Order: sequence, then structure tokens, then C-alpha cells
Amino acid sequence: MTARVRLTVNGHPVDVPVGASVAAAVAHVTMRFRRSVNDAPRAPLCGMGVCFECRVQVDGIAHVRACMTPASEGMQVVTDA
Repeated sequence: MTARVRLTVNGHPVDVPVGASVAAAVAHVTMRFRRSVNDAPRAPLCGMGVCFECRVQVDGIAHVRACMTPASEGMQVVTDA
């Protein structure tokens, strides 16, 4: 049995395997991670922290790259969807 962590994304509880990224957890709820200055929906592109398209708010800290951040128990994630 794989160990799991529970976090919330936009107020929705999400369970993911230990070691999964915040991006994986967000994808369970929405594919809109943020909006561009032109209000276009944005989502992870590179998956390795280069494009910054996956930025979300984590525990009150803005502009966290979801693809580079491991999900952890009790984490609160907010997207700009």
C-alpha cells in the first residue's frame, strides 16, 4: 500500500501519493493553475521548473512553482483559476 498525503486545493481535499508534486495534486481539481495578464488560463508546460506557468499560492506564499514542490500533509494550495 502506497503512503499518501492529504492537502487542500481551492478548499477541496485531495489525496496523493507521498512524493507527488503539488502540480499533480492541483490537476485532481483543475487544470487552470493561474491566468495570464490577458486572462488566459495557464497550466504547467515544462514540468521541470523552467516555464513558471504552474505558479500557485501554497500556505499563503505566492508564486510557488507547483511542479517543483512536493505535496505535504495539510498543505493549503490556491490557484488563480
